[in-house]
Amino acid sequence: MHDPRQAGLRTFLGTTLLALLVSIGLCAAATAEVVYRRGNAGEPKTLDQQLTTFDVEANILRDLYDGLVAYDAKGKVAPAAAESWSLSKDGTVYTFTLRENGKWSNGEPVKASDFVFSFRRMLDPQTAARYASLYYPLKNAEKVNKGSLKPDELGVRAVDDRRLEITLERQTPYFLELLTHQTALPLYPPNVEKFGKDFMRPGNLVSNGAFMLAEYVPGDRIKLVKNPYYYDAKDVKLDSVIFYPTEDSAAAVRRFMAGELDTNYQFPVDQLAFLREKLDGQVRTAPYLAIEYYALNSQKPPFNDPRVRHALSLAIDRDFLANQIWGGAAVPAYRLTPPGLSNYTPPKIADAELSQLDREDKAKELLRQAGYGPGLKPLKIEIRYNTSDTNQKTATAVADMWKSVLGADVTLLNSDIKSHYAYLQNKGDFDVARAGWVGDYADPQNFLFLGLSSNAVSNYSRYKNPAYDATMKKSDETLDPAARMQLLQQAEGTIMQDEPVVPLLYRASLHLVSPKVKGYEDNVQNVHRSRYISIVP
Repeated sequence: MHDPRQAGLRTFLGTTLLALLVSIGLCAAATAEVVYRRGNAGEPKTLDQQLTTFDVEANILRDLYDGLVAYDAKGKVAPAAAESWSLSKDGTVYTFTLRENGKWSNGEPVKASDFVFSFRRMLDPQTAARYASLYYPLKNAEKVNKGSLKPDELGVRAVDDRRLEITLERQTPYFLELLTHQTALPLYPPNVEKFGKDFMRPGNLVSNGAFMLAEYVPGDRIKLVKNPYYYDAKDVKLDSVIFYPTEDSAAAVRRFMAGELDTNYQFPVDQLAFLREKLDGQVRTAPYLAIEYYALNSQKPPFNDPRVRHALSLAIDRDFLANQIWGGAAVPAYRLTPPGLSNYTPPKIADAELSQLDREDKAKELLRQAGYGPGLKPLKIEIRYNTSDTNQKTATAVADMWKSVLGADVTLLNSDIKSHYAYLQNKGDFDVARAGWVGDYADPQNFLFLGLSSNAVSNYSRYKNPAYDATMKKSDETLDPAARMQLLQQAEGTIMQDEPVVPLLYRASLHLVSPKVKGYEDNVQNVHRSRYISIVP
């Protein structure tokens, strides 16, 4: 016989169990780890901020560390480790006040002396920091870096634990922007002193940013986890960030479309139209301070002849590259500085006004004058480039142009991004090499310094022109803003006449961004710190 009390009990137990399961499910959802999966366009060569040289490293380091100042979500300079600063009347002494609650990821306070240690290490010639010359505006920086003064004579001192004083050689209008660069990020001195070059390993590294280094599997992933001691930890919406070295951009697109990546930096530009149609609203292209160019080995025949260099530049159809190879994700470039630099008028490039046919005729004549071409010496060229679909297609197109217009014998050689730039920076032998430059700050000096003979890190063409160096030095010493810009214009005119580098294109930033990613702002600096990101399922 049916017992209604048993049925009621079963109903009660079932309802209670269901409620319990729902409650457990809600709790699990509430406590589930919030992970941000970032495609990062390549494998970092180092996580030592003072030895870093390119943007895939900067993307990681800006999550691990806070400099004195940093770019906010919109790409504007904002307080970071320093809550405020003041500038002396003559514009040469900055005094930064650090946050009272600024801590390292081990709970120790961030001190002004930590920044003193970091700047001294960077300018110490023993460190061999490739970006050291970027900080020559600091008092005595160049002399320290060249070994004529000791690191403790650098114009950086701790007034007390929270006040840092930086003295400059001269007024430097872009100094705060310069401090946003990843090489200006601080180091935790006991960490470096204890572990030496191994301070960057998971378990060793101590950082002061929104995240800490948890895992590094070369070629696979780098995992960061939230730093509980970060001064603004309550507003950091992520538990972890995983960077994937998506150098194969076509494969990265497939991973993004499969939901394996939340964002991805770079994608094949020839897929732009397809991706816009397929991924409505998830494709981000935005102007930013970036140039695509070829470096010519100006110390090696025949590329040490300016006529040959100019002929190679003239023979390149940049409109074809921009529209057919880059799919409209770039515009032709005929000079080193990109458009949009405030208060700067670049020099006119006369050849840029010629038709492509006229440019090609002039290229043939210049090459003939240099003794190369049909019936003369053969012109052999090897183009080196770092692996990507777009770089390969660009190199193939340029090779075809040089073959058809100039009769050159052109071969291609590719390598991964880390090996490619290491080869160039270590002065490996080459003819022509692909390079890109993303502005560290919005000033023409940051592009024109690529041609300084003292620039050991990124003067890949090994260009040396004392007149150019002198004009650039004079611009550094000129306090009047308008006169300074005129000198920079003069310097750019000189380097574009010598043409040790062949500007190709001004690039747009290319990102894929899932709809569940919030807080991702397009900006001309192309800086997207994970601390501003949230993931909404």
